[in-house]
Amino acid sequence: MKFTQLSGSNSKFSPVIQGENSCCCPAQGISTPDTSTGTENNAPYITGYKETVAGSIPRVSTELSLRDKWEHVKARISSFRMSFSVIPGIYAAGDPGENSDVFVTSNYKMSFDKLRVSLNGMDAWILVLDTAGINVWCAAGKGTFGTVELLRRLALSGLLKIVSHRKIIMPQLGAPGIDSGEVRRKSGFRVLFGPVRAEDIGKYIQNGFKADAEMREIKFGFMDRLILTPIEFYMILPKLTYFVLFFLIIFGLNPQGIFFRDAWFNGYLFLAGGLLSVLSGAFLTPVLLPFIPFRAFSVKGWIMGVVLFISIAYFTEIPETQSIFLSAAEFILFPLISSYLALQFTGATTFTSLSGVKKELKYSLPVYIAGTIISFGCLILYKISEWGII
Repeated sequence: MKFTQLSGSNSKFSPVIQGENSCCCPAQGISTPDTSTGTENNAPYITGYKETVAGSIPRVSTELSLRDKWEHVKARISSFRMSFSVIPGIYAAGDPGENSDVFVTSNYKMSFDKLRVSLNGMDAWILVLDTAGINVWCAAGKGTFGTVELLRRLALSGLLKIVSHRKIIMPQLGAPGIDSGEVRRKSGFRVLFGPVRAEDIGKYIQNGFKADAEMREIKFGFMDRLILTPIEFYMILPKLTYFVLFFLIIFGLNPQGIFFRDAWFNGYLFLAGGLLSVLSGAFLTPVLLPFIPFRAFSVKGWIMGVVLFISIAYFTEIPETQSIFLSAAEFILFPLISSYLALQFTGATTFTSLSGVKKELKYSLPVYIAGTIISFGCLILYKISEWGII
């Protein structure tokens, strides 16, 4: 599936924001990055300094080190992303001069790394905005990658003294946050919107600073979706503890007390179903996203949960003596868990917009609440019937 975003200062597109996926760092009010705390330990991508009329500018490597690559992995699978940032300011790639191009990015380090690697073999300036450690696309939707911060950073960097031209190249995904007309009126710099992908920058420059249709197109393919699933699991893991605890209490509870042996013997299928619903919503739905019918993520996740539940029921020997109340609780609860987790993936995709997600939440949350209450009621009836009360 493909998604095309329009660029320009009047673009109304806004990405969906997931607060848990953003990482914050203190705002900096400095003209150039301060690496005095130790280049080797804290900023290994700094290889030296470029002397300019505005002072010493840190020079960055345009190749990723093993440490950089390992940090990318950690940002994909853990809370390390919450502090994965660089200090805002101006940097030099190669040996830029007064006529060299200026590229703008966020201070989320993965965005910064993508840009500096794409400038390998070029001489260019990199202007890093303070986006609180959030990537360009999400920061543009939040307003931190915006006109005010760009104007502030242009003034602090001394870029007027460093370059003789008045042109800056913005990432296309930052377009929703930038008013190019206001930037030009207040700073004198003309804003150009580059390609969607940083790796197309070389081709973009060869084309005379023009992006063709392919450069303007976002492709959210299989690998793009797959690489985002580990962080979904990471966010769910702490909550699984509560699910397992709930499982032990419900299925181990007897009039005489709680017996963990009974919990496992009576409820192992319930536990397996819960874990598989997590797999359905956090992995299978994102990976198979374009192939699951309907547009709403909540519906896609519910369909995937139902399909998985029916498949397990068909291929697994579920005891014929299993309570109808327990079966009803499972059939209601597990697809809803899958649906809810699939809905969380909206913040990582190009398939929807902020207004679309708000509308989807408006209709899906009451269903989640009602379904959870009904399934809990079924579990209570299951325990009562198990004890022979009804």
